[in-house]
Amino acid sequence: MERRLVPVKLDSYKPLREIVFESLREAIIGGVLKPGERLMEIQLAEEMGVSRTPVREAIRKLELEAFVVMIPRKGAYVAGISLKDIADVFEIRAALEGLAAGLSAERITDEELEEMERLLVRKAEIIENNNLDLIVEVDTAFHAIMYKASRNERLVQILSNLREQIQRFRATSLAVPGRMREALEEHRMITEALSERNVTLAQQLATEHIENAENVMLESLRNHHAVIKDLE
Repeated sequence: MERRLVPVKLDSYKPLREIVFESLREAIIGGVLKPGERLMEIQLAEEMGVSRTPVREAIRKLELEAFVVMIPRKGAYVAGISLKDIADVFEIRAALEGLAAGLSAERITDEELEEMERLLVRKAEIIENNNLDLIVEVDTAFHAIMYKASRNERLVQILSNLREQIQRFRATSLAVPGRMREALEEHRMITEALSERNVTLAQQLATEHIENAENVMLESLRNHHAVIKDLE
């Protein structure tokens, strides 16, 4: 049996089931576990060096977060995703991202604003080197600061989950020529609105940023025929 997953490390304060869940989710996002692939509890447990119980619990949680689908009498499969799925997620995310930006404009600290400014500088440097993996990492960190600045933990959790649902396709959109620089400029404008405590403008810019990302991603997926149809 080919080993694709690494054994989990227990040097964490997190419960084992959470470590297994995060490992499997990362494997799905990274394409190690592919859309349409059946998830066999015994095989996954052996590869990760754990019992079947935390794997079973992780699969249930992955189903709740739309990474896995359960097919009657067949078992658990890595969920596929269609253009409609992506559009639905973006529609929700655009609205909530605007809400987060508006709340952040009221509640963000000077330290958080400075951190966002540093990320803008870092992102500009990475764009020059055309390092896509680092771009995704910095982009995620930028949004995470804004979410945190909203001071609404429920909102942070929902937005983070929505981002993860489309994470496996984000590299496709950022690889579109010119999109990295467009996204950087959009981030700059959002940061300026936050620093000016302009709630309305921050909401508008954040919503438009997500809508622009959606349009680029969907067009890119259509052009490359990279859409995986639902199993159901």
